[in-house]
Amino acid sequence: MTTEESLARAEELLVRLNAKREALARLAEADDLDGDAAVDVIAELAEIAKEIEAELTRARTLAESS
Repeated sequence: MTTEESLARAEELLVRLNAKREALARLAEADDLDGDAAVDVIAELAEIAKEIEAELTRARTLAESS
């Protein structure tokens, strides 16, 4: 994998992260908050954030080794 590929993957993940964040905002604005659904979305946000961090670390490592 190249640095550019890792950065592109991180950008794709960021799009997913923003979509999940918007989903969480919609849940929060609902008249009757579904706590279980909110917890699930928060868990997904955390997982995507970890994936972004891993891709950025990979990109940094690849850039430094070039």
